[in-house]
Amino acid sequence: MGPVFLVRSAGDLGKALQQARLASGMTQEELAEATGVDRTYLARMESGLSVLLLERLMRLLRHTGAEVTVTLPDRAAHGAVREHESA
Repeated sequence: MGPVFLVRSAGDLGKALQQARLASGMTQEELAEATGVDRTYLARMESGLSVLLLERLMRLLRHTGAEVTVTLPDRAAHGAVREHESA
């Protein structure tokens, strides 16, 4: 099992999405094309700029007492991973 992120906000979920994408070795363009999502929308989600729906979902989940985590794949099991520097 790879890194686990506790998600407390939609911004956290966007960061986890970015880390999962980077761990898989995919560019934003590749992931967007594979999933039918516009690349600019994906970039906005990763940066926390387009998260209204996610914020609502997180608020609902927190209200129920749910804890949201994201588990990334084990790096060793998925080969080389591109490193990303945080801004």
